[in-house]
Amino acid sequence: MKIRNLLLTLAMLLFLSACATLTEDIQVETETAPGVNLASYKSFAWVASAEIVNDPYGNWEPTDFDADAEIKFHLLKELRNKGLEETTRNPDLLLVFAAGVDMQNLEFVENSKTKLSSLEEVPKGALLVIMVDSKTRHAIWAGIAKGDVKSERSTEDVRKRIAYAVKTMFADWGKPAQ
Repeated sequence: MKIRNLLLTLAMLLFLSACATLTEDIQVETETAPGVNLASYKSFAWVASAEIVNDPYGNWEPTDFDADAEIKFHLLKELRNKGLEETTRNPDLLLVFAAGVDMQNLEFVENSKTKLSSLEEVPKGALLVIMVDSKTRHAIWAGIAKGDVKSERSTEDVRKRIAYAVKTMFADWGKPAQ
């Protein structure tokens, strides 16, 4: 099942190592369960969130930045834009998300001058969002955004990257499957 593949992708946290623009390295994938009409859902409730961080040096999150709150802010914004209302009473959907970061991810990187590859630390991150039908308890939609993590990025750049990832993730929400 494709949704299960998206979950496995989060655990791997692998993606391209080059980044020329602020969001160029971010890859987003979504999957809707067969036969599901996303436009029929009108409300949601937060169920859980998790940060899976392997950052022994404290390099990932700027000291003045709360990634969990920023992700929730952008998720709420996009869901409201799609006509979904947050509720704690009888929601149509249950929302779960996880953000994963591995600052010690190892990959082979080719030296542009010598053309030789060496094993180097290439930090990776991912955001996984799953929507579950509250009545059936089945996952009906999943989205994942993956990209590079660089400790020297400003707080504003990290905000922009999160906003881009979430907006892109929900771009096709409610559109008929092709």
